[in-house]
Amino acid sequence: MIRDPMAVLCVLLGLLAVLFVVAGHVRYGRIFKVVPLLVFAYFVPTLLSNTGVIPLESALYPFIRSWLLPASLVLLVLCADIPSILRLGRPALILFLAGTASVVLGGPIAYLALGWLVPAELGEEAWKGLAALSGSWIGGGANFIAVGESVGASNSTIAMMVVVDVAVANVWMAVLLYFSGRADAMDARIGADRRGIEAVQRAVAQFQDEVARPTNLKDLLVILVLAFGATAAATAVASQLPDIGTIINGFTWVVLLVTTAALALSFTPLRRLEGAGASSIGTVFLYLLIASIGAQAQFSEVVKAPGLVAVGALWIGIHALVILVVRRLLRAPIFFAAVGSQANIGGAASAPIVAAAFHPALAPVGVLLAVGGYVLGTYGALLCAVLLQFVHGL
Repeated sequence: MIRDPMAVLCVLLGLLAVLFVVAGHVRYGRIFKVVPLLVFAYFVPTLLSNTGVIPLESALYPFIRSWLLPASLVLLVLCADIPSILRLGRPALILFLAGTASVVLGGPIAYLALGWLVPAELGEEAWKGLAALSGSWIGGGANFIAVGESVGASNSTIAMMVVVDVAVANVWMAVLLYFSGRADAMDARIGADRRGIEAVQRAVAQFQDEVARPTNLKDLLVILVLAFGATAAATAVASQLPDIGTIINGFTWVVLLVTTAALALSFTPLRRLEGAGASSIGTVFLYLLIASIGAQAQFSEVVKAPGLVAVGALWIGIHALVILVVRRLLRAPIFFAAVGSQANIGGAASAPIVAAAFHPALAPVGVLLAVGGYVLGTYGALLCAVLLQFVHGL
């Protein structure tokens, strides 16, 4: 019914606006506590395209993928406050990095153990989809899409991995929220030192006070120039770089270049653009990207997901085991284990929720660690992709 690219863009933006309005409603917003908004942002466009309201293929979709994906990474990584993340303390960082390592290594192990459950007709799409999922479980939605595009996963495969993500990761998040109600008893059982949590609260509050300021036209223009300027520069440089194997290709180079550039810029005063809404604009790009990917998926492919759900469940099990064992060895508060885990598995969308479940003032800690996940997500997931491809070839 609607085929003009700009009209399709209006439909997707309107849909996202409606979803966020509903999410903020006192009564109707409760549904998003059960089913994450991200799921609706993906599958409602799928419903619209599969019923003929918007097209399965449009000139808009490649444009969003080529420009808004790298731009969103620039803005999300730019806001990383690396010094503050380091000041969170050794236990928090070790648990966060242990969570990252368990995702990188746990995926290939789970695929090796349960890969026989995955339908053979998926072929290489199986490891490519799992590689994309590793991006989500280290960084977040931007890394999920970036890695999926880098390894060449199809839109149908991406749809299946959204099912796996929701089916598995939300169960683990429920477990972490349960831990929040038993934090004192769990910490007392192992003699955890909770004094570091108060220090974290002070450091986070200071950072938030430093960067907060009203948004103005100058800030918005600088944010857009950085996002699209870095994307244009990375695209030009990437066109001159060689492919390395089947994973490091032209688009992968773009993703790596913009991530590295944004990480470097995060050590400059430009990081303070977070107070003017840089990450919010990056999130708008990200949700529009997710909606466009959903519009290209087909429902008929989702029925192939059960075997991949089993792989994902074992994968999360390995991650949970590593997190809880490392936490006990460090005698760290369960708060650091829970937020370090969710900063990997859930990213910036849900890590603050888990952090706030322990104490509302600690929500920004989840944001800081999740931003660290954005930084590591692309690099770690590409390493995981190499290992998954190796396992697939066995």
